Amino acid sequence: MAKLRVVVLISGSGSNLQALLDAQIAHLEIVAVISNEPKAFGLERAQQANIASAVLNHRNYADRASYDADLQQLIDQYAPDLVVLAGFMRILTATLVEHYRGRMLNIHPSLLPKFQGLHTHERALAARETEHGASVHFVTAELDGGPVIAQVRVPVLPNDDAETLGARVLAQEHRLYPTTVRWFADKRLALGADGRAWLDGAPLLHPQILL
Repeated sequence: MAKLRVVVLISGSGSNLQALLDAQIAHLEIVAVISNEPKAFGLERAQQANIASAVLNHRNYADRASYDADLQQLIDQYAPDLVVLAGFMRILTATLVEHYRGRMLNIHPSLLPKFQGLHTHERALAARETEHGASVHFVTAELDGGPVIAQVRVPVLPNDDAETLGARVLAQEHRLYPTTVRWFADKRLALGADGRAWLDGAPLLHPQILL
């Protein structure tokens, strides 16, 4: 089986990048790591793993469209089969997203469709949720609104604050993302023409829940 070529986009520590590396998916190769933040620690993780890395600083661009045009050109230099957003803190233009339709995944720290956007842990606590978690979805033009593939759930404990809850969710993200990416590498997962996520030849009516 030919290896799946993956480009990972990051903005920060790259812990989900590390989880993908540690998973050692045999038929997957991370060919590049790209960051919009020059000091992102994830770039060091890439260097330690002998993976090509690049920085495209969004502060050097006047608008989102021009940045995304150059980002698309940079990504395409690595001819990826899949683009993985791993803490990439940028809202992407519809043009860029459409270019990678069915080939771009994102992980979001909430049980989508709840708490799209930022500050998910604080918002879950403010809403007095008893359960929180993370979701992996195909990326579409709607922010955090693409078809959800899989989720992992964690209980909200009585003494939780945003930091403790977030740390517990992040630990589970490190299980969730490699599992979902492996499904894609195994050709079990696809975005259907109907706009739904398909797994093992059938549309997902509900996200898969990792126990």
